[in-house]
Amino acid sequence: DHPEHGATVELLTAGLDGMDAHATDGATLDERGGRGHGEDLGDRVHLCCACEDFHKPTFAIHAMAASVSHKRIAESTVRRLSMYLRYLEGLEESGLATASSDALAQLCGTTPAQVRKDLSSFGTFGKRGLGYPVHELSERLRSILGLTHPWRVVIVGAGKIGSALAAYKGFRQRGFQVVGVYDSSTEKVGRPWGDNTVATMAQLPEDVSQHAVDIAVLAIPAEQAQEVVDTLVQAGVRAILNFAPTQLHVPSDVTVRTVNMAMELEGLAYALTSAR
Repeated sequence: DHPEHGATVELLTAGLDGMDAHATDGATLDERGGRGHGEDLGDRVHLCCACEDFHKPTFAIHAMAASVSHKRIAESTVRRLSMYLRYLEGLEESGLATASSDALAQLCGTTPAQVRKDLSSFGTFGKRGLGYPVHELSERLRSILGLTHPWRVVIVGAGKIGSALAAYKGFRQRGFQVVGVYDSSTEKVGRPWGDNTVATMAQLPEDVSQHAVDIAVLAIPAEQAQEVVDTLVQAGVRAILNFAPTQLHVPSDVTVRTVNMAMELEGLAYALTSAR
């Protein structure tokens, strides 16, 4: 009900929606272009959520799924595979059966050689001169990214970021099921939050074990984060998406992705400064 909450939701979902293919009517696939680029914690309540790269949250979640599944993939490669999948799904919806590496490179802002290198790491796709079969490659990428079965996610922290994440419908569409939202604020516990009801932090360990939670999202103040992470890891969580501005310490079998918006802005500031 607060205006600033709406702004937060718009900002997050803009990143979550990632990239969409743009095509012109009557053009062949190779001629089509595309584009994509794709707290203040408010009340300082004890929050907890599962996310990593604020700039590209969907890529972060895909990286988590990939790392939890069968094969570890470099994060930069995961981001490109995620882009390829998004565009391939758009092409499939348009009724196109094949796509060349040149076309995918143009749509995703990379090179044909990079596309071929990324895909060749996982087998042979398509035929020279004919391109990649869109449906087959889409299915293979979903498997590589760990998107062929549902992942259970808990959001710890019912603040602005947690609210935006809980309300985002794209997670369910991509196979990420939010099975619980937690907060330490007595004012928030018991409130409906998306498809869930905000639960107390005391319930977190038992619920994580009971629901076999795969991924946790942290959206809590830095001073609370490590204690919450320790609780999650002890309860069995092996993938954490962290919005808290702090370095987390976890065992070697736990994957953490940290979203640091200040670092992203500093990177943009550097890019602007160096371009002068």
